[in-house]
Parts: sequence; structure tokens; C-alpha cells
Amino acid sequence: MFPQKAKTLAEIDSKTYPLGEKIEHPTESASMALVALTHTPVERRLYAAMFAAMNGSLDAANQPNNPSDVFTVRTLMDLTGIVSLSTIRRGLEGLVSKFSIEREVRSNGNGTRDHAATYRVFTPDQIIARREERGVKSYAKGIHSSFGNRAFERVIQRVVENKNLSRREAQVALCCVEGLTNAEIGSRLLVSEQTVKFHLRHIFIKFGVRRRAELISRLLL
Repeated sequence: MFPQKAKTLAEIDSKTYPLGEKIEHPTESASMALVALTHTPVERRLYAAMFAAMNGSLDAANQPNNPSDVFTVRTLMDLTGIVSLSTIRRGLEGLVSKFSIEREVRSNGNGTRDHAATYRVFTPDQIIARREERGVKSYAKGIHSSFGNRAFERVIQRVVENKNLSRREAQVALCCVEGLTNAEIGSRLLVSEQTVKFHLRHIFIKFGVRRRAELISRLLL
């Protein structure tokens, strides 16, 4: 394999897992889309299971009716079908670091702590608020447009809902909507211009378009 081709493939491999995230709740669609873009595949699977289990018991203020309703690793194994404890724990640690969930340690009632941790899940809006409180950007790497831009929120949702798109392809597509050139996209995402072109070819196919202008039009309309 030629060195340049090997370098390009190495850049591509790190972010090319399928992204597709079905948005079921319109009131949270933009927030859910933004959160989905920040999660790895395992994190997304765990978060989706926890959110779905919690979602049926939210009050009018979009808060859990029972804040003590938390999840254990064993519960998540049952909900997700993931049998590897290390995989689940790694995913949970990632979600904790991204403020999507919170780790809680239970008390045994005798002054000691139970080392079997439980995890409390937050809604997408809560996650964004928790991140902003800590000075963490509410959007994924490569997305610089304002969350308050309603048109761009719709673009994000359409990108995230494309079941064939990878996270890196999603980032490139969003950069296209912002009007960046291939060189500018490569600079922002820290990849080569050749890698950007590679992703664009796949993005065009997955959206059924032939050129950048058609892609932007498809995402904005």
C-alpha cells in the first residue's frame, strides 16, 4: 500500500462507524442530535437504552418523576444485550466524562458505601446545560454554528438521522453547509484534504446527490 493512501485510510478509520440516530421526540430533536454526535457507538447504545427506559416517566418540566431511578451495569447488560462488562464500563466512563450520565455510589445504611455504582441518566437538554455550566461546548468537534440557529438545528437532525452516515462524514457534511472549502474542512478536523474528498464522495452517494451544492440544498430544505 502506498504511504499516502495508508495515511488517508488511517485518518478515515477512526471515525467511520455508522451514526444514524432516529429522533422520536420532536421537542428534543435538536438537542438529541447534538448529543448523538458526541457519543461513540457504545456510548450511544448505552445512552439510548437508558433514555428510552427513563423517557416514559418524565414530568411536565421534562424532569424524571423519580430522580432516584438509576441504572446498574447489570441492568444495562439486560437492556442493551452487551455481554462484555469491560465494554459497558468503558462506555459508561465515556458518558460520565461527557456529562451525559452521573455516577452514584449507594450507601449500605451502616455508614459504609456499596462499591457497586449506579448511574443516573440525563435528558439531552439537561446534558447540554450541564456541559455549558462547566464551560464545555454543546456541540461535537467540527461544528461551530450557533445552537440557536434553527435552520442549522434542522440540518444537524437530518444529518444524524441518516443511518448510513459515519460521525466523520456527518462532521464533513455540516462543514459543507457552513460554506467551508475542502482545505478549510481538513484544517478544522485535522485531516488531509484528500481525506475530506474521500468522505465527500461517500456523503454524496449516501444522500443521493452529485455535487456539494445539491448536498447543501438537500440538507437546508
